[in-house]
Amino acid sequence: MNRVLALVERLRDRFGERAVVTDRDAIAPWLTDWRGRWTGAAEALLQPGSTEDVAAMVAAAREAGVALVPQGGNTSMVGGATPPADGSALILSLRRMNRIRAIEPASRSALAEAGVILQTLHEAANHEGLRFPLTLGARGSATIGGLVSTNAGGTQVLRFGTMRGLVQGIEAVLPDGTVHDGLSGLKKDNRGTSLDQLLIGAEGTLGIVTAARLRLVPAVAARAVAWLGLASPHAALDTLRALEAATDRIEGFELVPDESLQAALSEIEGTRAPLAGAHAWHVLVEATAASPAEEAPEALLERLLAPLLASGLVEDATIAASESQAEAFWRIRDSLSEAEKKAFGPATQHDLSVPVERMPTFLAEASAAVEAAFPGTRASGFGHLGDGNIHFHVRAMARGRPGWIDHEGPAVTRLVDDLVTAAGGSISAEHGIGQMKRDELARLDPARVATLKAIRAALDPGGLMNPGKLT
Repeated sequence: MNRVLALVERLRDRFGERAVVTDRDAIAPWLTDWRGRWTGAAEALLQPGSTEDVAAMVAAAREAGVALVPQGGNTSMVGGATPPADGSALILSLRRMNRIRAIEPASRSALAEAGVILQTLHEAANHEGLRFPLTLGARGSATIGGLVSTNAGGTQVLRFGTMRGLVQGIEAVLPDGTVHDGLSGLKKDNRGTSLDQLLIGAEGTLGIVTAARLRLVPAVAARAVAWLGLASPHAALDTLRALEAATDRIEGFELVPDESLQAALSEIEGTRAPLAGAHAWHVLVEATAASPAEEAPEALLERLLAPLLASGLVEDATIAASESQAEAFWRIRDSLSEAEKKAFGPATQHDLSVPVERMPTFLAEASAAVEAAFPGTRASGFGHLGDGNIHFHVRAMARGRPGWIDHEGPAVTRLVDDLVTAAGGSISAEHGIGQMKRDELARLDPARVATLKAIRAALDPGGLMNPGKLT
């Protein structure tokens, strides 16, 4: 019997069939990534119910020399939670560890286990008059452990930052099976390098996050959502800077090219154009108030947008008249990837960031460079202008044919990644590296990869934690 099967039998004898699933049909949904690009194999799906169970499983796997692939909601966009195809690893799912251990209004924090679904945390915090200020499209399936391990972002990073800024402490099982308990949430702790910070964004390669203490903020008392029409990304950036100079209550600032808006209007049922006229670019803005004592968000946006409209920097604007209309504006933004796929066909998708001040120029120059190098394609970007993160899509258009992504996609990606690097940016703004971007990271930033490998080798000399990911 090989060592993988021997370990499965040993763990099943100790933890039972609920914690060690070997049924092929039950395992199958967890072998393929979110995008359907990678499919692996695994003899078992481990489902621990506690941190102690995780520690015991990790220790046993290390002793047996068997690799583990941590998995939460399996919503990775870069194949970061898919097991190897050779069946040499077991999936360790944190989904059973889904308790919110505490919501603490006094400290404005939450203690949540790794398997807690983001939307569940949102609801629990709101029940206490608080909120966890991070949201994204997969909030109904993404888990806290995965969000920590990938340093997830979302639409509120402009005001509150990524997961790295929202995590106050971590509990994790390290590669040798020992437990790191950093859940106290100390504001000052100078006992050397922060293990919590090492684990955030490590994609499960340095240990398995089992719980986190997370920062909460007051619940939104009111919000206002506006849709702006502008001439260019430069005008959008100038608008952002004007708003930021006047208030700290802007939580969302999403840039949308008109062609992406038109795709949504044509392909997503029930969508309507927010503005009557034609504009080359659009911005969705959200402002909030934490209490009724603050200036109402609608009044705030009206006051701040008036001089920008008068100057011509903003060509037109409308503020949602109701919560349903605000949701309709956000629905347009959230459906852009789906709409573009339906309207334009295959595309290479790039989750990138560059310094915010360089983003308008980057969008223009990168689009022109890609379209010149690959005639017939169409390139544009949408997303979180306020934090420098744009989802840059290169659509096949006239070059489209079966297998275009596989045939020309790698060359397109290399060109985009070179342009991002030259602009001082990152080829992964919020989705992580996983297996999709591992080779590109090594090509573009060998010094970073060498350092990451050295850290990984020190903590996991056997290379058993999420093999094939990140480095």
